[in-house]
Amino acid sequence: MKAQSATRSDLTHFFRADDPSWHWLEDRDDAQVRAFLDGANQRTDAWFTPLEHTVERLYQGHLARRELAVSGIPSPLDHHVYWSETAADADYPTWWRHPIGDANAKTCLLDLPAMARDNPFIELGDLAVSPSERFLAWTLDTQGNEFYDLHVRDTQSGQERVLATDIGPDVMWAEDDRTLFYSTFDDTQRPAVVHAIDRDTGETVQVFEEVDPEFWVGFGKTRSKAWLVIETASKSTSECHVIPAHAPHTAPRCVMARRDGIEYGIDHRPGQFYILTNEDGPHFQLKRAPEHTPDHWSPWIDHRLEVTLEGVDCFEWGMVLTERDHDEALQRLRVLELADDHTPTRDTLLAAPEPLCHQSLGDAPHFDTRTLRLREESFVIPPRWVSLELDSNARTLLKQQRIHGSLTSDDLHCERIWANGHDGERIPVSVVMCKSQRGQAPMPTLLYGYGAYGEVLDPWFSVARLELLERGVVFAVAHVRGGGDRGEPWYLAGKLEHKQNSFHDFLAARHALVEHGISDPARIAAYGASAGGLLVGASLNLEPDAFCAAVLDVPFVDVLRTMENPALPLTTAEYTEWGNPEEPGVRERIEAYSPLDNLSDLPYPPVFLQGSWFDARVPYWEPAKLYARLDAMENRRGPVLLKTDMSAGHGGASGRFSAWRDGAQQDAFLLWAMGLTARHGETEASAG
Repeated sequence: MKAQSATRSDLTHFFRADDPSWHWLEDRDDAQVRAFLDGANQRTDAWFTPLEHTVERLYQGHLARRELAVSGIPSPLDHHVYWSETAADADYPTWWRHPIGDANAKTCLLDLPAMARDNPFIELGDLAVSPSERFLAWTLDTQGNEFYDLHVRDTQSGQERVLATDIGPDVMWAEDDRTLFYSTFDDTQRPAVVHAIDRDTGETVQVFEEVDPEFWVGFGKTRSKAWLVIETASKSTSECHVIPAHAPHTAPRCVMARRDGIEYGIDHRPGQFYILTNEDGPHFQLKRAPEHTPDHWSPWIDHRLEVTLEGVDCFEWGMVLTERDHDEALQRLRVLELADDHTPTRDTLLAAPEPLCHQSLGDAPHFDTRTLRLREESFVIPPRWVSLELDSNARTLLKQQRIHGSLTSDDLHCERIWANGHDGERIPVSVVMCKSQRGQAPMPTLLYGYGAYGEVLDPWFSVARLELLERGVVFAVAHVRGGGDRGEPWYLAGKLEHKQNSFHDFLAARHALVEHGISDPARIAAYGASAGGLLVGASLNLEPDAFCAAVLDVPFVDVLRTMENPALPLTTAEYTEWGNPEEPGVRERIEAYSPLDNLSDLPYPPVFLQGSWFDARVPYWEPAKLYARLDAMENRRGPVLLKTDMSAGHGGASGRFSAWRDGAQQDAFLLWAMGLTARHGETEASAG
């Protein structure tokens, strides 16, 4: 790669000597903020102009590989069969149904493409059919700020109305066919209150309110349809309340009062609640309690050292358990059938099609079904949906995502290597490449990570990734501490006072790729989004010369200032993830890794930052401030670019085609930084 000096943007006329940290960018009403962001967008567009051909080739290549016209798997309820269809030229799906036994009598339930014609941004929050299947409810965000409106339609009369505005995304029907549940926010956009509303009269009552600013409220319904469940939880403590689903105006009953550090969730079979909890150990166990005394827990499946119990899905015949093996960092499904006295009659670990495969339980609306729907995918196998008959163990392929073009699953290779952490811990690293690349000289590599909230980076397939793989790029995933990839202890070892482990693990993964002869040390790029942006940003501060480039998408990089401002959305609810700076020692701990507080004079690589004007999770000003401060550095090794979507939220562009084009632009930047393509007019790819 040819070395060139970094070009600087002319931000001097925006600089304010009394605010060298650029905090003035937080004022949305300051006209200069818009001018700053518009100017950055124009400069980014100009920088990408010589790469337009590469962006277009990547985008068109993506489209050519993908089956653009998509139809969902039909799902029968009691009276109708439901499914979605996305036309080849549509950004959004349309939902349909037909009466069971009459496939020719299909009707359109919800036409998102038609709605999108009048809105530059739309995001469907939830879609719920009433128990009688006569009424349809849905929530819609038309700005990207994660405030939704609740719509209800009578499918017989066609009458439609907006029942509530500025609410949370979720909606749920009670079993009386007329009561809907939804949530609203407090001043910091924390889901705090659950309401019940009558679909005909619009009469609304408050069902539950959570006053603790560290707790979020959610709700759901057991598959048995017997109970509505309201859950309130922080990052480390939870509490559940139940309401009879056929009597939704009954006062909620607490299952077990919250206890600091104890998490639990519930599911139900007739006569029994099943409680998934960490009460007796961090790997979770399953307890049970009678319906009439839900706070009388008794052990049922013991706490195990080698496995974290992640989920329980109850059915009339038993349950499906979701477990995670700590040593292999892999999820698995276990079918447990039960006799009338609750003793197991079958205990089966479901087989996966390959070792590094993610298998999950799909839609199963009927409590008595003995046919499970499974979703399976890996880094090399596109998503497929399989039905499993419990009585015969017969598996039937329902649908396989089709991939066109020159690369198939047979052309791809995936493996797991292990990095040695700074403290001796073993860090799993997943590696994906074309089989034709195996045994070749060290290759350019994109290293991806997240590492927060216990989120798991289970194997997933990406059509866009094929464009990079075909061009000789290796894709790697660092399963760092702070995520849940090796169970609950893995998460706990990368949060609060242990947060620095996440960054060291990411760098250890990078070095392991080099030590295994997989990656060219001069051509490793990093990618992180949201909390993954924190991971990459902090890693750059520690070793900026470890990467040839970085993409930070809606990155959480101003951690200290955000956590010091409880008026911001989400801050108070995040104290149990990052810490409360008002507590002794916590401020210093956060300040020691917060990316914006630890920039240095070291030679940073080219950086592409993206933000969104309506982002309620990571405000636009976080990537904007990082852009301004990186741009001022004299010895950085390449450009720093900022793109702010002025009509989107945390999830980025509205509509699949816009999102795919944004991805193509990111990939073009990465290919350029790796030396695999040149900007028009350059004799070779360069970092300047």
